[in-house]
Amino acid sequence: MAMNDPIADMLTRIRNATRNHVKDCLVLNSKVCRGIASILESEGYIEGFDVIEDGRQGQIRIRLKYGSRGETIINRIERVSKVGCRVYKKVDELDRPLQGLGISIVSTSSGVLSDRQCREKKVGGEVLAYVH
Repeated sequence: MAMNDPIADMLTRIRNATRNHVKDCLVLNSKVCRGIASILESEGYIEGFDVIEDGRQGQIRIRLKYGSRGETIINRIERVSKVGCRVYKKVDELDRPLQGLGISIVSTSSGVLSDRQCREKKVGGEVLAYVH
């Protein structure tokens, strides 16, 4: 079956894994998915990730992070810009999820960045997801 939106698939796999308290999950490898995983790692939402080469497209193993009592770090992760309706924002229009406690993941001309990095570099782009 053909997959039209690998970003939505990645976010859904992470969402399902955190609900089931799984330690790690596998997602398909692409440049955008690696960028999203690196943003989640740098912002402290996941422990880390590594790329698994399998001779085809490859996969990304994402090691999920939980609190000291087993509570989830990623409470909500949602796709904003979809295949049928793209959402583009300028740098001064970028949202601050949870009044700055969450992040927006933005695809820019400088690569995939968080909303904080977009404000530092003064670039806007396509809003991919919100993470709370």
